[in-house]
Amino acid sequence: MAGRIRNEDIALVRERSPIHEVVGEYLQLRNAGGGNLKGLCPFHDEKSPSFNVTPSRGLYHCFGCGAGGDVIKFVQELDHLSFGEAIERLAGKAGVQLRYEEGGYTPRQDGGQRARLLEAHRAAAEWYAEQLAGADGAIGRRFLSERGFEAADAAGFGVGFAPREWEGLVRHLRGRGVTDQDMITGGLAKEGRRGPMDRFRGRLMWPIRDLSGDVIGFGARRLHDDDDGPKYLNTPESPLFHKGNVLYGADLAKKEIARRRQAVVVEGYTDVMACHLAGVPTAVATCGTAFGDEHIKVLRRLLMDQDEFRGEVVFTFDGDSAGQKAALRAFADEQKFVTQTFVAVQPDGLDPCDLRIRNGDAAVRDLVASRLPLFEFAVRNAIQEKDLNTPEGRLAALDAAAPVVAGIKDRALRQMYAVSLDRWLGIMDEQFVLGRVRELAARRAAQPRGGARGTGRGGNGAPPPEPAPERPAYDPNDPEVQRERELLKIAMQRPGVLGPVFDGVPAEVYIAPPHAEVRRVIGAAGGTAAAGRDAEWVALLRETAPNDQVRGLITQLAVEPVHSAHESEDRYAGELLARIQERQLTRQIADVKSKLGRLNPVEQAEEYNRLFGDLVALEQQRRVLRERGLGSQ
Repeated sequence: MAGRIRNEDIALVRERSPIHEVVGEYLQLRNAGGGNLKGLCPFHDEKSPSFNVTPSRGLYHCFGCGAGGDVIKFVQELDHLSFGEAIERLAGKAGVQLRYEEGGYTPRQDGGQRARLLEAHRAAAEWYAEQLAGADGAIGRRFLSERGFEAADAAGFGVGFAPREWEGLVRHLRGRGVTDQDMITGGLAKEGRRGPMDRFRGRLMWPIRDLSGDVIGFGARRLHDDDDGPKYLNTPESPLFHKGNVLYGADLAKKEIARRRQAVVVEGYTDVMACHLAGVPTAVATCGTAFGDEHIKVLRRLLMDQDEFRGEVVFTFDGDSAGQKAALRAFADEQKFVTQTFVAVQPDGLDPCDLRIRNGDAAVRDLVASRLPLFEFAVRNAIQEKDLNTPEGRLAALDAAAPVVAGIKDRALRQMYAVSLDRWLGIMDEQFVLGRVRELAARRAAQPRGGARGTGRGGNGAPPPEPAPERPAYDPNDPEVQRERELLKIAMQRPGVLGPVFDGVPAEVYIAPPHAEVRRVIGAAGGTAAAGRDAEWVALLRETAPNDQVRGLITQLAVEPVHSAHESEDRYAGELLARIQERQLTRQIADVKSKLGRLNPVEQAEEYNRLFGDLVALEQQRRVLRERGLGSQ
């Protein structure tokens, strides 16, 4: 990553990247009135458009799924990029030369290094692809053909071939201006006795791309019988390539993963190819490492996984014992997914690539369709080798499977699987099986931290009380709350009509806590008196917001139409201001009355008379404001 991009350059990228033009590259927009555009949301499936774009303020917001932000956030979310990567992509399209400040995450020269390494990998991928078509690449073409892949398939995935030369790629890259040091740093070459030499030789090459489509590494498959190296050799860790958070094929699968709400995790590069060609375009694979936490994060971003069951992850593993062990290892990670998780294992031991060769494309699709929930797979795997025809065998199977069921953190799901376990074992005594599972779950919960994984139960084995669902401390349908929302919309969209009166009403007067937070942000940004142009004003508020939740509400308020029944928005704003001022005065009146009640009118006559005069004046002001605010009823 480069050092921090200068703020003025970020502002220039926003200015030169009109949001309606950028969004328009991904979906059709039509006029929605009031200067807004509308289209079908790219972040969730919908039949009627609820995705709004407001060009004047440079914002988008979906009233269906709640997605919203500026042009940079849109590119981040849709193309699954970091903030810096999104800016760099927009800058490239807008012709903005970015400048990086010293003292960022990495010194500025590393920004140049990243660009050089990406260019070197792009050139290497092209060269490998050319070699596959040459005479030396015949062994690679034969390997692909034997696995059911045609030349067009190889070209679609960018598959190439590394000749058995010591310096073939090195010479080519030198001719393209790549330095020896960059080749070594990027993992394309390694240091030899006489200088750098090709890291990959005599192997079939799969380019590994990041989510934006840039080549960041390679996976290389051994082809020659006399090659004593590993079967698969991957790019080593480099400034570009970190195998723990890279999924092969994710760049091709990301849109279908988001659309179908499904990701299929396979074991190898050819399995990804076979799945995509067979009609399972959501397949991805790890790159020379076990599936881990960072891969989970990548998939959750692609699935847009939130605190609900919105999709599924299907693990496919070889049907042999090693594949089944891999599936069971995934059991430990499953409960980190909010998404539902499944396992698809071919009984005859065929992986997706071999299955496609033997039985065709439909068999691959059927494999994914026949998936089992991962919990069910783990339980059935625990009992499959037991003799269920005898009482002893059924009891042994129960003791083998009960710990698996006890490890399910969701209490309701744990009970359901305990009931299913009783049925699968044929014991026909649900209470007996449930008791055994509860006993084991209680033991696990009682273990100190650092022992077995917790199950969410208390130390005495009893389930913890269910947390009460969070409820808003206000009624969103309360007319007073709705008026607050309308007033804040105007503060976002037409701050000039509010004047200093709005800034004089503190956040504490607002009933809804989220509205109070937005009011505090406005104050921190200098109040509506400091508002500039629409887009700049909202951008300042979004930058000032303390968290994503408040930032999201600001975006929504800036895009949502103002629901005024008046022809004059100025008059509507005045009525709303009067209502909230009245509320402020009501609080002041209550405070004065409280103070009067604590005074002795005889002994403290002077202070009492002064406060009484204040009370009369406040009551008069409130009557005026109430009459002025009647139009906003």
